[in-house]
Amino acid sequence: MKKYDLICIGAGPTGLACAIEATRVGLTALVIDKGALCNSLLHYPVNMVFFTTPELLEIGDLPLVCAAEKPTRLESLKYYRKTAEHFALEVRLYEQVTKLEGSDGNFFVSTVTENGTNGTYRGAKIAVATGYYDLPNELGVPGENLPHVSHYYTEPHPYWNQDVVVVGGKNSAAEAALDLWRNGARVTMVHRDAQLGATIKYWVKPDIENRVKAGQIPMHFKSTVKEITNDAVIIESPEGNKRLPAKQLFLLTGYHPDFAFIESLGVRLDPVTRKPAMNPETHESNIPGVYLAGVVIGGRHTSEIFIENGRFHGKQIALALTAPRAQTV
Repeated sequence: MKKYDLICIGAGPTGLACAIEATRVGLTALVIDKGALCNSLLHYPVNMVFFTTPELLEIGDLPLVCAAEKPTRLESLKYYRKTAEHFALEVRLYEQVTKLEGSDGNFFVSTVTENGTNGTYRGAKIAVATGYYDLPNELGVPGENLPHVSHYYTEPHPYWNQDVVVVGGKNSAAEAALDLWRNGARVTMVHRDAQLGATIKYWVKPDIENRVKAGQIPMHFKSTVKEITNDAVIIESPEGNKRLPAKQLFLLTGYHPDFAFIESLGVRLDPVTRKPAMNPETHESNIPGVYLAGVVIGGRHTSEIFIENGRFHGKQIALALTAPRAQTV
């Protein structure tokens, strides 16, 4: 069985950066992901434009060229595909990691593919960069698993002239509501707080506030979802329970890292913040040989780590792997 110097779990920008930086210092690397390459970006809104400029999304010192000032989702996906090809990264996609065995210098990673085929890979070190976008913060209410309910917003066209409810009050909810409204949907928003999130993009905030003030997008503040039916959402508001018609419901209430998977590796998590035990210089966890990168190091505070800063974690890990104390046998 081939032994890799580093096995990266997660094929998002941070996971790819870890593999790239390992190869640049002469190490062999393998990348494994349960979904597509950059699976999180794949599920972003179809017409999304990044808030950041292209150079802040770059990995491996390769330029991200885009038509406008800021890259689109499609341009970014193409960039990460081409970057993986440029560095000839060995990537296993649609293959979920089920178990990690062994110890520092001699780990065994067990996987299963979508068709049920099992695999095992051997690596000296492990880098976990599994992100958080795959696990939405569920409400735990009746009807949440109905087919017209989604934790991800894609595009507005199918909802023209339809009743749509958006749950949430931060950036993704505001942008989705505006996009739906501008494309002919009848949008209603539900938010548990008394006002919209403070972190909404500065150009989006006045836009959504004006639509709400004008009554173009009805907003129910201090309200929570109690039940979801085939054609409506039952909410509890300060005025009592209300029934909102809904052809489609978007629950844009945030996401979280796979804490259970991280703990299954033996990594200790803070009971409150869920931040992992980790050396901030090397990114090595309390389990020797297991390194952490990207948003997983932020625990519940997922807004602390982005592609812009998570992409540098690969360099820190590569430096730690090539330092004398981290040399493998």
